[in-house]
Amino acid sequence: MADAQTVTTFANFWIYRVDRSWRKLPDSEKDAARREFVEILNNAEGVELRGMYSMVGFRHDADIILWVVGTDFDNMQQLAVAINRSALGQYLETAYSYLGISMASRYTADHSPAFIKGIPPKKYLSVYPFIKTHEWYQLPFEERRSTMAEHGKMGREYPDILSNTISSFGIADHEFVVAFESDDITDMVKMVEYLRAAASRPYTKLDTPIFLGYMKEPEAVLMDLG
Repeated sequence: MADAQTVTTFANFWIYRVDRSWRKLPDSEKDAARREFVEILNNAEGVELRGMYSMVGFRHDADIILWVVGTDFDNMQQLAVAINRSALGQYLETAYSYLGISMASRYTADHSPAFIKGIPPKKYLSVYPFIKTHEWYQLPFEERRSTMAEHGKMGREYPDILSNTISSFGIADHEFVVAFESDDITDMVKMVEYLRAAASRPYTKLDTPIFLGYMKEPEAVLMDLG
């Protein structure tokens, strides 16, 4: 997706919870459902799977994250429909869905998401919705730009963490979706704690719930479900 900034690029984080009755199915039935699910992902047209993540043991309300990107919104929805119609889909409930669009930043020219730049994904994903306060948007533009410049400078002190911010104004309850990728969970914890001291922090209205996922091959993620 390296050249996708010139066109509209959608990203969606589908966060699923699996019904506990799935684990009671015969192994042969689960094996067939897993194969069908992977085939659906592999055959999706116009949609790229950035990563599939296991959340087993991380939260009580979700088990899987599917991060998909593409330039055709209809194709993305068709993939969601195909998943719902699959054998495994009968046991999946969409706990959360975070939709957004990659857009050029108003504050800096070099703030494209890592997935737009074509940077490969990393082992762990931390994703959450984000809303700024009304007061933020009343500040003069130059003040907002300098504040975000400080925020960006602080974040760059952790160069091994990939940043992805997409816009959701008018198409979701949140304003942005923020997704960090890292091979080291400790680095993510340190960076986010460090950013709490940024001048922009008082203008944060919402940045939860936070979902942590461990990227694996789709087959391995599905095996984690039991």
